Amino acid sequence: MRVFNGVDELRAAKGSEIGTSEWHTVEQDRVNQFADATDDHQWIHVDADRAKDGPFGTTIAHGFLTLSLLPVLISEVYRVDGVKMGVNYGLNKVRFTSPLPVGSRVRGTVELVDVTDVDGGVQTATKVTVGVEGQERPALVAEWLTRQYV
Repeated sequence: MRVFNGVDELRAAKGSEIGTSEWHTVEQDRVNQFADATDDHQWIHVDADRAKDGPFGTTIAHGFLTLSLLPVLISEVYRVDGVKMGVNYGLNKVRFTSPLPVGSRVRGTVELVDVTDVDGGVQTATKVTVGVEGQERPALVAEWLTRQYV
């Protein structure tokens, strides 16, 4: 875990790869719970029997489930001390670049793309690449905006 002591250290890291999270397994139970939470019960996510004969040979995680893993993945990579709070500000770009088969392990690699001043603090743009163990292509690439208030 990389710890930035204030926004000045964060600014100094602009343009660098910060690190990579631990591996996390995406199990069918999590996918089913996400389907229940979002009312998205498409068979490619929740029907293991039907999915065996589908295009991916198994069930796959929802793209938005993969996106929802960003907070935990990033929290394992870095934190900013010396700020009052950090908030989610949105996303510039999200691409679901390959399916995430259920039972796979994923981890996030984080690059600090930009740090800009805003009223009361800074806004960061981090590129997060969610890699899947054993797959060449990542499941997701996103640019996430957060604000750190001092």
